[in-house]
Amino acid sequence: MKLRLNAVAHAAAITAAVLAYGQSAWAGEAEAKKWVDAEFQPSTLSKDQQMAEMKWFIDAAKKLQAKGVKEISVVSETITTHEYESKTLAKAFTEITGITVKHDLIQEGDVVEKLQTSMQSGKSIYDGWISDSDLIGTHYRYGKIMNLTDYMAGKGKEWTNPGIDIKDFIGTSFTTGPDKKLYQLPDQQFANLYWFRADLFARQDLKDKFKAKYGYDLGVPLNWSAYEDIAAFFSEDVKTIDGKPIYGHMDYGKKDPSLGWRFTDAWLSMAGTADIGIPNGMPVDEWGIRVAADKCTPVGASVERGGATNSPAAVYALTKYVDWMKKYAPKDASGMTFGEAGPVPAQGQIAQQIFWYTAFTADMTKPGLPVVNADGTPKWRMAPGPNGPYWKQGMQNGYQDVGSWTFFSGHDENKTAAAWLYAQFITAKTTSLKKTIVGLTPIRESDIQSKAMTDLAPKLGGLVEFYRSPARVAWTPTGTNVPDYPKLAQLWWKNVAVAVTGEKTPQAAMDNLANEMDDVMGRLERAGMAVCPPKLNPKQDPSKWLSDKGAPWAKLANEKPKGETIGYNTLLTAWKNGKTR
Repeated sequence: MKLRLNAVAHAAAITAAVLAYGQSAWAGEAEAKKWVDAEFQPSTLSKDQQMAEMKWFIDAAKKLQAKGVKEISVVSETITTHEYESKTLAKAFTEITGITVKHDLIQEGDVVEKLQTSMQSGKSIYDGWISDSDLIGTHYRYGKIMNLTDYMAGKGKEWTNPGIDIKDFIGTSFTTGPDKKLYQLPDQQFANLYWFRADLFARQDLKDKFKAKYGYDLGVPLNWSAYEDIAAFFSEDVKTIDGKPIYGHMDYGKKDPSLGWRFTDAWLSMAGTADIGIPNGMPVDEWGIRVAADKCTPVGASVERGGATNSPAAVYALTKYVDWMKKYAPKDASGMTFGEAGPVPAQGQIAQQIFWYTAFTADMTKPGLPVVNADGTPKWRMAPGPNGPYWKQGMQNGYQDVGSWTFFSGHDENKTAAAWLYAQFITAKTTSLKKTIVGLTPIRESDIQSKAMTDLAPKLGGLVEFYRSPARVAWTPTGTNVPDYPKLAQLWWKNVAVAVTGEKTPQAAMDNLANEMDDVMGRLERAGMAVCPPKLNPKQDPSKWLSDKGAPWAKLANEKPKGETIGYNTLLTAWKNGKTR
């Protein structure tokens, strides 16, 4: 009801603006009308409301041009949504406002690296950044990033769209610091979910064969035991579909920064490494980092200091990751990166994938693909990922990426204001629904609930149902426990990689990772941070920390309980009722 009232109020404000402007000639009106008519459809706003919103941008840009702003430079990672922004929306903004936008597309690891360089030098390379909300703990502690709450109420008030409607954004809980202030504006959002070939799972011959072997129904796996059984079934029993090999699992394992995200995004949280808590476990999060009672001061990652990075749950997660890739995935998976592995299920030879990013939905729905029916509906579906044996109700249920607009404090005020205009432009209600349809990374509740998304739902394999479910809040990004994302993230992929190659056991790899994380946090403690620097706990015998009451969780006697599955339609009903399953 609140959302509906907000929408009504917003529409009324826009309509009032339309009436106020009347029939006066608008600067950029012709350009705005061209784009509204030809590109910015559908929208949750009427065309008159869209034009009123564009009028505000035109007028604001004029003021900045008068201050000498002619061009801005911004950056994001390379995904479909950002490609649309860079190629189409940047052009639209330039034509409508007269301010030229140079929107660079680079790999996510490079975005983080350049961001780190800028933070260290104190000079921002770009006027605006789209960086993951995973950096929220970093941004808050260093004090280099502008908090948007104060900016919108103060220096940036003149440059803030009256129709911005912050409450309509679905990801702001992830971009808010411990001080309850907004540090980043969501631009795109996607989750990691379970992906499976619904057409194969529906085949009676396969259902009968699976039931006969495992004693329970072939369906969406609820736990890792069932996922493993299904992976073995397709890889070792079914072996081929229509004369081509079929694999029960897909992943990637190349020594590359994206390997680290695989773990900090998904594997440890889904295994059940962290404490109970949404959006992140408290006091121990899914990275295994413990914070003190103030919920802000990091005190350690190793079990010896009360963390969980090398705990039994974390080691179990890495063990399964290595084993499954070797046994059930295509042979070349271990040499792939995130970007290379993402499109593979679309080729039609993967039966299921435990952690699949919905950012690939757009690439998975193209006509003519082996996984798309002739009528445009998918042969696949997405569902909540299964949980490991350490996972407990109330824990984070999976990862959600929130690529968000980020601005340096102390940067050229006018350039920042112009970049802020562009950020608002490509997330505005005028443009956001069309952008959501192109990239399928929704950021606004009003777009998610729109008729356009209802019409698209049958072709998107569960994406709309997921984002309409109140349960989506259980899928969350990296939280505020991580004090320096760039420094700590680079430790993950290097340590996970040696387990993939067999150079180290999963236990030895995670032990080394935990110790290296403690070392980095120790250096941060000595160097100091503007707010909430780490303060490491003294080392103790791990047995003093391992527990069945909270993380780090003690080793289970049985890490493979009986497999459990659920029917997909039953799952959809649960989603509608706000349950994860």
